[in-house]
Amino acid sequence: MATKRHTPGGEALTDLVLAVFRLNGRLLAAGDRLVADLGLTSARWQVLGAIALSPTLQPVAWLARSMGLNRQGVQRIVNEMRDDGLVELRPNPNHRRAHLVALTRRGQDAFSAATNLQAPWANALAKGISPNEIAAASRTLKALNERLDSAD
Repeated sequence: MATKRHTPGGEALTDLVLAVFRLNGRLLAAGDRLVADLGLTSARWQVLGAIALSPTLQPVAWLARSMGLNRQGVQRIVNEMRDDGLVELRPNPNHRRAHLVALTRRGQDAFSAATNLQAPWANALAKGISPNEIAAASRTLKALNERLDSAD
């Protein structure tokens, strides 16, 4: 069987995907270190952020979809954070069993504290890279996300 060859674009995309995979692991480890003293992990911080930055309260399935994660994993994190007093579940007028997830005051404080740690970290990491280069990379990743969404 003949081996299929990448186009130049396909080869560049493969290199980008591999770099994103490596970066994801490094970002998760760095995030874990950054928020460890707050009693958070990168996973908890990510879910707190999805809740905090959503314009409306959402059920777990919608939060998971917005983060590109599976519902079961997000449900486990939400349950743990509920037990720790960071989030609460509220009745959903549109669905009897799919409760809406809301930050508690403690959850809001934890997210604010994490954001305060993240800003100087992000500023230092971005130093020496032009904002235009970062914006171009962000546009490329968003375009790839949209293509993957439409392929599903």
